Amino acid sequence: MPALVLLGAQWGDEGKGKATDLLGGSVDYVVRYQGGNNAGHTVVVGDQKYALHLLPSGILSPECTPVIGNGVVVDPSVLFSELNGLNERGVDTSKLLISGNAHIITPYNVTVDKVTERFLGKRKIGTTGRGIGPTYADKINRVGIRIQDLYDESILTQKVEAALDGKNQLLTKVFNRRAIEAGQVVEELLSYADRLKPYVADTVLVLNQALEQDKVVLFEGGQGTLLDIDHGTYPFVTSSNPTAGGACTGSGVGPTKISRVIGILKAYTTRVGSGPFPTELFDEDGEALRRIGGERGVTTGRDRRCGWFDAVIARYATRVNGLTDFFLTKLDVLTGWEQIPVCVAYEIDGKRVEELPYSQTDFHHAKPIYETLPGWSEDITKAKSFSDLPKNAQNYVKALEEMSGAPISAIGVGPGRDETIEINSFL
Repeated sequence: MPALVLLGAQWGDEGKGKATDLLGGSVDYVVRYQGGNNAGHTVVVGDQKYALHLLPSGILSPECTPVIGNGVVVDPSVLFSELNGLNERGVDTSKLLISGNAHIITPYNVTVDKVTERFLGKRKIGTTGRGIGPTYADKINRVGIRIQDLYDESILTQKVEAALDGKNQLLTKVFNRRAIEAGQVVEELLSYADRLKPYVADTVLVLNQALEQDKVVLFEGGQGTLLDIDHGTYPFVTSSNPTAGGACTGSGVGPTKISRVIGILKAYTTRVGSGPFPTELFDEDGEALRRIGGERGVTTGRDRRCGWFDAVIARYATRVNGLTDFFLTKLDVLTGWEQIPVCVAYEIDGKRVEELPYSQTDFHHAKPIYETLPGWSEDITKAKSFSDLPKNAQNYVKALEEMSGAPISAIGVGPGRDETIEINSFL
């Protein structure tokens, strides 16, 4: 069975955790392929709610092997905190596998992230301050620390000392901060080695062998398409590739193994952090979406910016990811609106633009052009099939499908694991 990719088709927070968890019982491996603990997934199982930040959502499915791939950056203290929390709630985490090539978020990466963002002031990007960007920068600059380095103290020490040579100059001379001692960092990192060791594996080999044995492998992206370092609203983006191509580089599985790419779309639009957001609402509707949708960041705790559905970015996500279909989430949040605006194009310098502008400047000045669709007032959380939805809700879904350029195969009508309408099977 070829592999599947499941990723966010907006600015993240679309409900990927729910979608991954829904598939978790039917797949053999769930793989996080990029990002770190700057991503957050909320999964509701029965009356239990789980907030995951670094771990793949598949960790909640007993039959599934969760994998943290080489493209992820790992903060060991956060990892163990998350594992401890799940273990205390009776979740078996023993099957977790972590790539030895995944990079470690060191204490100095977190420090640099926080002081740099503070230094930028009004020009800040809106990072989570968790060291993600500086860790990826170290990776690209070839001074990063990988998990496998914890098992060779000599190499680890050399790498930490080399990384701190430049960072201490920055901290002391630019930011007026105290220098960080390499010995203390090495000691802290080595303290994680023994507990990490049972999880560490050659995950590239494991995943490719699994596919050769006709196992089902699901790749789970963090954040969303518009936060991609190459294809997002740069510079207000994350430091990795949440788009479908990132699944290959972040796991070591070739593109010919992937047969389906599923984009997660919220029935409206949200984003966290700074950056352009054409359909953002600053009125009572925006506040209502935030309140009804529970729009608060799982990882950041920050209120999400809310706006109407943007078909322009949905079409863009379809194109850059090669999406085969969509999972539409949080349709129930829109219940109660008499009319629901949908952004179908932008106005830029007096001209109608129907595709995402290439220019950063143009996107910053884009004004949404709306079409209004009739809403519904009926409770849809108990709907089990598409025909159970009110006619106007059906028409809304059909309109979004037509505008977005790929079929909608599932619809979330509530937060629970079983509150999903599956139109076409994912497997």
